[in-house]
Amino acid sequence: MDNNGFIPSVSNHGRKAIGIRLLYTILFFIVFEILKTVFYVIVFFQYIHLFISKKHNEPVRVFSNKVSTYAYRVMRYLSLNENARPFPFSNFPDEVENPDSSVTFS
Repeated sequence: MDNNGFIPSVSNHGRKAIGIRLLYTILFFIVFEILKTVFYVIVFFQYIHLFISKKHNEPVRVFSNKVSTYAYRVMRYLSLNENARPFPFSNFPDEVENPDSSVTFS
């Protein structure tokens, strides 16, 4: 917001800056598609492990929480709700929420 309480519009930015943001957006669309695939593999692996051992794999669970936090940051950047470019252009984000202490099946 500016001093008058107005939110600046996109027209205040140069076309070059908008074009650069668009290029980063295209890059992060590709990153997001890769993240979705990684997440599908994680979920599939976790359930196979669960059926075999009857318990979840804690390192995979922690990793999946980090992947979902990163995907959330990428989605915020893609939807113009965040200006900071996601990893690798900034630090890897901290987890938004910790995993639940136990997994239940009710």
